[in-house]
Amino acid sequence: MRYFIILIILLAGCSTSQEELMPVAPDTTMQNLWQQQSGGNASLLDARAQLRRPPDVSPAQAAYTRDARSEIRQQFPRLPNPDMVLYVFPHLNGNTPVPGYSTVFPFYTRPQYALPGERLTPP
Repeated sequence: MRYFIILIILLAGCSTSQEELMPVAPDTTMQNLWQQQSGGNASLLDARAQLRRPPDVSPAQAAYTRDARSEIRQQFPRLPNPDMVLYVFPHLNGNTPVPGYSTVFPFYTRPQYALPGERLTPP
């Protein structure tokens, strides 16, 4: 009984209403809230938009630009995964004829990656 009362007191202490937490009119939009909190300063919105622009990289510079994807692929290249092509002859599945078809099986079940410094081509 004592634990039940303590639990009720703890739950009552943690409960709040939305009106107490955020006293906002129901027709207020997020943009209006932003403008009220920033004092109606449009330069903050312009600064945020400027930060979100992608960097201007020309196609000639793209090959020399470093990003996480190119760094990982350069350090850990994927090893070739040869495929085995298998032809399944026409057959019957019960009374239903199944036409012949080809299917491909990779030799490795998962992609294999070279360790840093491993050669992919023979010297």
